[in-house]
This record gives sequence, C-alpha cells and structure tokens, in this order.
Amino acid sequence: MSRTTDRRTTHLTRRLVQLYAGLTLYGASSALLVRAGLGLEPWGVLHQGLAELTGISIGVVSIIVGAIVLLLWIPMRQRPGLGTVSNVFVVGLAMDGSLALVGEVDGLGARIPVMVLGIVLNGVATGLYIAARFGPGPRDGLMTGLNRVTGRSIRLVRTAIEVAVVVTGFLLGGSLGAGTVLYALAIGPLAQLFLRVFQLPAPTAAATGSPDPALPTSTTTAATPAPPAGPSPVATPPSGQAILPQ
Repeated sequence: MSRTTDRRTTHLTRRLVQLYAGLTLYGASSALLVRAGLGLEPWGVLHQGLAELTGISIGVVSIIVGAIVLLLWIPMRQRPGLGTVSNVFVVGLAMDGSLALVGEVDGLGARIPVMVLGIVLNGVATGLYIAARFGPGPRDGLMTGLNRVTGRSIRLVRTAIEVAVVVTGFLLGGSLGAGTVLYALAIGPLAQLFLRVFQLPAPTAAATGSPDPALPTSTTTAATPAPPAGPSPVATPPSGQAILPQ
C-alpha cells in the first residue's frame, strides 16, 4: 500500500511540475515572439492590440481576457480544471516577467532566430501542458463549448474565433506578420511531437501490474492536434482533459 501511495504521489507531482513548467514556458515563448516583432500567435495579436489601446501590460491583458473568456464558460456549462484556472494567471505573469528580463531585439538577423526560438519553445510548452491533463485553457474551452452548443465543427468554430481575434487585434495595433503565419503552420506538428515526448505513463499497482483506478489512465490519447487548416493545434478531449492553452 505504501509503495502504491508513493507512486501516486510521484505521478501527481510530475503532472504538477509539467503543468506549471509548461504554462511558464508558454508565457516566456510568447514574450520572445513579442520581442522578435515579426508577428504574434492569434490571441497574442489581440492581447497586444488591447495593451496598446489601454496602456496595460500585455501579460495583464492576457489575464483579463482569459478571465472574461472563462466567465463565458458558465452559460455553456463547461467545467474548468486546475490547469484552466492556472492558465489564466501563470501565462500572463510569466509573459510580463520574461519581457522584463529580455530586452529589445535589434536587426532582422537577430529577430528571426528569436522568433523561431519562441515558436519552438511554444511547442515544447504545449506538449508539457497538455500531457499534464489538468483541464483545457479558457480559450480552448470556449471553442469546445461553442462546438457543443452550436453543433458546428471544431475546425469551423476554431477558425471563426481566431479570425475574429486576429482581425480585432490587428485593428487595435497588434503585431501581425510572418511570425503569425509561421506559428500557424508549425505549432501543430511541434505540439504533436512534444506531446509524445512528455507523455506520462499510467502508474500501476505493484502487486498485480494492473492500472490504479484512482489515477488517470495513460496519456496516449491525451490530445490530437487539429487538421492543418486550423491556425493552431486543437483537441477534442473528454471532460477534464487538457488541450492547448492560448
């Protein structure tokens, strides 16, 4: 019994480490895209536009937007998890913290590598966060909720939301450019790769080798990236399973 309890504790600890490491890295990678100045991920365009309009830091704007989106879950009866609530705060705080540490990047020769690094690290962060399986990010929960309520496909709902977000953000002064396009093309394959890297095996009972019913099952089917037409990876997991934060 003691050995089984230890395994449960170790498994939970690793999941928590992955969750918060992933969310922190996600915020840091978004900050690198801001410093590169060659275009942000779709929701980042909106956050930057609102930051330009209000004078509030982009990380705080991300927190405010995430909280508002989370409130939209209520009429759709979406159930948040620990990862959902953590996503709202940790990503924005990590983004502002990283921007304070990383100065302006001058010259295209430096900005391009910073942009590429930001996109790759975003993929790593996505794999870490999703594999932890603590619930979807607020923006992805909005997507899956609208999919269920309207009956429209995930692809259509995702595309409609992110087109609206990008256009609004751009009109407010957000950065739209090559980085936005490269992110849309690369994040799906990167997320799929790092989901496999950071999969957590299901713990088993020491005596019988059978799965422990008190713990989540294997993350083999934890998430499936969206078809290439979507601007970023999407999963349609069962309740309580994580999908891409944004």
